[in-house]
Amino acid sequence: MYKALLLVVTAVLALFVASPALQRLLVYHQTEFFTEMWLLGPEHMAKNFPVNITTNKSYNIYIGIANQLGSCAYYSIEVKFRNQTQSVADTFNRTPSSLPSLYSISAFVADKETWESPIAFSFDYAYSENTANASLSKVNVNNILFNGTKLDLEGFSATWDPESSGFFGYLFFELWIYNDTTGGFQYHELYTSLKFNMMVQAD
Repeated sequence: MYKALLLVVTAVLALFVASPALQRLLVYHQTEFFTEMWLLGPEHMAKNFPVNITTNKSYNIYIGIANQLGSCAYYSIEVKFRNQTQSVADTFNRTPSSLPSLYSISAFVADKETWESPIAFSFDYAYSENTANASLSKVNVNNILFNGTKLDLEGFSATWDPESSGFFGYLFFELWIYNDTTGGFQYHELYTSLKFNMMVQAD
């Protein structure tokens, strides 16, 4: 008899715990906090990004941030440029590229708000041909004109990529966020990039 009573009480308690009404009391609502970052093409859409570029021609894109962190955030977008062999931000280890920042864009973004900014850029580069070995030919980039500011890239070069048939460079944007505790910016584990084929113009 006691065994039967114990089974009944256990069954009733199990039903009570499993009831939706009680679950609403026991399960706490959890909010995921995050930041979004994106690039848009010249028509303010996620397409028609510049890919095949030529020297000293201006290109336009847009960069944006959406803050879903639960409070206002102070962001810094670090602009970097690399060739095929240079360091990129490491998604697996959550570390930024070791390359120096060429330009910084700062923005205060309120919680649940978005921020967006137009970007205009052009590259000044020259083709250096190696007639003895075409694979050693390269493009030397002198500077990038970024939102009206000249960014020196003297010494930067991109060698011929035989697999993809081009001289490639990568303009990328790392997102950093201000940390009140440390009193400085820290990498926010987000980056986005554009890959360019720096076309050689015929003489």
